[in-house]
Amino acid sequence: MALFVDSGTVTHGIQLAVAPVFLLTAVSGMIGAVAGRLSRIIDRGRVLEEKLRLNVEPLLAPQWTAELAMLRTRGKLANSTIGLLTLCAFMIGLTIVVLFLGETTVFQIERLAIYAFLAGVSCFMAALCCFFAETLLATRALKFGQPGE
Repeated sequence: MALFVDSGTVTHGIQLAVAPVFLLTAVSGMIGAVAGRLSRIIDRGRVLEEKLRLNVEPLLAPQWTAELAMLRTRGKLANSTIGLLTLCAFMIGLTIVVLFLGETTVFQIERLAIYAFLAGVSCFMAALCCFFAETLLATRALKFGQPGE
């Protein structure tokens, strides 16, 4: 089994495999953004749980309980987004490996690269849907100084 062919083939394999790396850059940026949102959701939840535990303002307890429920849903959506983005990154990484091996070895596994790439893009799109749903919930909770809403 011949592992590597000539240097021109290896160079072409590297060029071919590097293209999906740009998607990995986008995925890593999104993971950072969603992780930041998740940390703020968790921090707000802890503040509300502490206020409820100490019974600071009993009249606001129902409002805080409702907000905690929404934060829980937002947290699940953010967590799902991060999971899908991680799976996307794995699939894109697999695509890169398969493209490189397919170009530089005798293995005929290019079809696997197609499936891995499509799976990665599908995960990315599903993550975008989760992210969109989370941001809709976040903006729905905003009152913008309007009492009683």
